[in-house]
Parts: sequence; C-alpha cells; structure tokens
Amino acid sequence: MNRRTFTLTAFALASLGLAACDDKPAASATPAAPAVKKSPQEAYELARQASGFSVGPVMAANTVYVFFDPACPHCAQLWANAKPLQTQLKMVWIPLGWLRPSSGPQSATILSAADPSAAMEENERLVLERKGGITASQNLPDEVKAKIKANTDLFNSLGAESVPLIVFKNAKTGQYGMQPGAVDAAALSAMVGI
Repeated sequence: MNRRTFTLTAFALASLGLAACDDKPAASATPAAPAVKKSPQEAYELARQASGFSVGPVMAANTVYVFFDPACPHCAQLWANAKPLQTQLKMVWIPLGWLRPSSGPQSATILSAADPSAAMEENERLVLERKGGITASQNLPDEVKAKIKANTDLFNSLGAESVPLIVFKNAKTGQYGMQPGAVDAAALSAMVGI
C-alpha cells in the first residue's frame, strides 16, 4: 500500500468513527464538579424533566429523548436520519448550551420559536451546509435561557461526554439505554424496539 492510499484509508476510517461531538463544553463562570455516570434508567427519568420540543405522534407508545447542541453536525445528521420514524416514534429534542458560546442563544431561539420543529429544521440544514446554524434571537426571554441552562446542567449531571445523546426505553424489552452519537433510522428503530 502506498503512502497516499494509506493516508486516504486512514482518513476514511477516522471519518467513520466520528459519530458525536465531544468538544470541551463552553466555558462557564463556575466549574462543574465531575459527574457520576447515571444508569440509563436514571437518565431516562431525568430526561423526562427536561425542557424540549416533541416531534412525532403525541400519543406514541414510545418516547425517545435526544440531548443536542445546535452547533453539532452529528446532531444535525441524527435529526435528518430520524425523519422516516416520525410517524412511529415520539422524539423529545432537548437543546443544550454545551459546545460553543453561541449554542445557548441558538438553543433558546429554537425552543422559544412559534414552531420549534421548523426552527430546528432550519438550524440543522444550516449546520450541515456548514453555515453555523440559526441566527440567535436578540430578545430571548429569561425563562427560556434558564431552561437551556437547566437542560445543560442536567446533561452534565448524567456524566455524558458527547452529543447527541439518545436516551430511550426499548418498547419490546423494556430495557433502558443511552446511545451517544448519531445513528441511522434502522439502528434507531432497532434500538428503541419499533
């Protein structure tokens, strides 16, 4: 194998391994204490308390929670990959201010939008086009900013290290799980038991 082939092969393999964003979180005024990893069931119960927006049938038998950062391209890919399951699965997307200083305001803009799903669609399209995501609103309500902070604190309390983080309960087995990173629709469907 020549050097060029080896370099391209190594790059291709490295690219396949990138399924989540694990950059250091945005700097905060107070350093967080190291989190103890929560069990998948604990994470599921905590995720139910987070502030997010739902996509899919309101009365779906199965709910999946996704912690995401609006600057994360893997989160954008998961959003696109999950679209075929929107008629079968309720997904609650929980926005964070985790990766970049702009993440909190962008998350608050999505969460406070008249149609959060449409705002998310715009953000994820722009992220995948490498255009930085949605433009943050200049008039964000303090209560929405507080929700994003609470979501981010909750995410940090889980001991998670990357986004997206999928928290689920398998509909067939009743088993709880946490999956870091983007997955395709078939893997998501199998994971959650639909």
